[in-house]
Amino acid sequence: MIPVYDTWDLSCKSIFGAIKQFETCRFAIRLSKEIRPDFPPVLVLFRTGFKERFIHMQPSGETDGCIIYSCEYEARYSDVHYYYFSYTSGGIRHYIKRINCHEGAEQEGDLFQLTVYAKDYQTPDFLKGGIMYQIFPDRFCKSGAPKKNIPEGRVLREDWGGTPWYKPDEHGHVWNNDYFGGDFAGIQSKLPYLHELGVTCIYLNPIFEAHENHRYNTADYTKADPLLGTNQEFAELCREAKKLGISIILDGVFSHTGADSIYFNKYGRYPEPGAYQSKGSKYYDWYSFINYPEQYESWWGIDTLPNVDENNEDYTRFICGDEGVLHYWLSKGAAGFRLDVADELPDQFLNNLRRSVKKFGKEKIIIGEVWEDASNKESYGVKRRYLLGDQLDSVMNYPFREAIINYVKGGDPRDFIYSVMTILEHYPKPTIDVLMNFVSTHDIERAINRLGGEYCDDKSKDWMAERRLTDEQYRNGKDLLKTAFALMYFLPGVPCIYYGDEAGMQGYKDPFNRRCFPWGSEDHELIEYVKELGRVRKSIPNLRSGRTYFALSGGQLPDERVIVFTRQGHFTDYIFYINRTADTVTLSGVDKFFTLFSGIEGFYGDYSDGTIVVPPYGYSIIKAKYTG
Repeated sequence: MIPVYDTWDLSCKSIFGAIKQFETCRFAIRLSKEIRPDFPPVLVLFRTGFKERFIHMQPSGETDGCIIYSCEYEARYSDVHYYYFSYTSGGIRHYIKRINCHEGAEQEGDLFQLTVYAKDYQTPDFLKGGIMYQIFPDRFCKSGAPKKNIPEGRVLREDWGGTPWYKPDEHGHVWNNDYFGGDFAGIQSKLPYLHELGVTCIYLNPIFEAHENHRYNTADYTKADPLLGTNQEFAELCREAKKLGISIILDGVFSHTGADSIYFNKYGRYPEPGAYQSKGSKYYDWYSFINYPEQYESWWGIDTLPNVDENNEDYTRFICGDEGVLHYWLSKGAAGFRLDVADELPDQFLNNLRRSVKKFGKEKIIIGEVWEDASNKESYGVKRRYLLGDQLDSVMNYPFREAIINYVKGGDPRDFIYSVMTILEHYPKPTIDVLMNFVSTHDIERAINRLGGEYCDDKSKDWMAERRLTDEQYRNGKDLLKTAFALMYFLPGVPCIYYGDEAGMQGYKDPFNRRCFPWGSEDHELIEYVKELGRVRKSIPNLRSGRTYFALSGGQLPDERVIVFTRQGHFTDYIFYINRTADTVTLSGVDKFFTLFSGIEGFYGDYSDGTIVVPPYGYSIIKAKYTG
């Protein structure tokens, strides 16, 4: 049965997904000929806080026993719009609303979403089609070079690969003061390795001086942490990386500082009075005290992380000004910033931050940490504007991560398709092309553990600390990880490898997902597979920006074991078949979905006479023109 309305169908909505400001989009619904509306149906649109707008629809054709009613809408305002359709028949009002992620029907449902982004919104080209690599600096590679001016209170460990300290002291405090010594020089020594993986961009977790090993409690925004090296060594790392076509982005932690910092100085480490010590401190107005000095606003109530007032003029100038923190590190070679806890950063600050970064260069990128659908996110009662063109370029794509993990572990493939397509429908195309896709990060358990290991959310730190996958669990996790990697590399956006995932590193949650890279005991077979993915990705131009459609006919897939989707190009498409099982899957009659170019030119996998073979936990790719 033809749906009344389908947002994936270009005959129903002439532009798939988000639209650009001042673009005109055609909307069309299909009503049975037996329905005789008293008046023409209407399209009802509104933005949060604004009145509804009614656009009358007119008959514009017929199809399969239905009359088509259509109208056009010129999107004047960059914002998230919501809409539905309505008509009256026999004096009774009927509504056409969303019954799943893309189809509408004449029954109660949710509203459709239409994202309208600024007409001049563009995102940096350097990341499109590339491959990212995330590094937790203390744990990637240790050069052994001597360091100067190491702050007091740090424990320098010599057991590279040992279990990070995690147990609290007698007061219940976890100090995170054990360091394994990873540094800029160590990263620089491994640039050839990263280049072989196909990496084009490194994302570094915080590098600013801070007095815990994760460095999310900034002590000095203007200085690299002494254990990593000097500011000049960071600049050298950027220069050497650039020679190999690799850019470096930094972690910007701007919603809070450390209590042990130049700015707050709770423990008196620094000579100049901080906000904690004196109301006369030039930093006092950055913070919000409840009962001075012991009670103050802090990030999630953690008193080692006092919140800052991001819109304080002095703080904003310090971070975003022409002589500020952003410009300083961009001048040292940084390609942009990933913004920690973007939900904590108010709109005005994000607007100022974008203006500052883009003033330095339009190719500098801003990526936000957002765990949900960033297009319609609300935080602290405010509807966020992350992706409308005046704040972020991209976000960490947690929705894709969950969709990939759940599908690979045996979830319903339709749920996977709907999850992916919902993001593609809601996000602006410029954002989609630079989405940060991943299956592991420093904040979640490593993918191989999630895929092959035991459920850990209800487990203690002691349970996680020394837990290792059995040989069988590791083999299973590795197989599924290959499938997850293939999806991450071939779906829209930019794949991001969390350091060591490609080498078979294990680890449940923080801090065990932040162990030292296992140099000398890597899983070389897995590394070679990741290198292969990099070579394939580089060879397919459509992966830079090509739109995606899934082979899904009447809600059915060609085979439930295999996801099939296309990345479109102007003249040529690439069709991907990705197998999540241990079976060798043979699909016949696949040529009914495409027109093959030049015989079997430009494909990866076993294809012959309309039949394609997809290896276990692997992929096959056809270069063709998709017609399905």
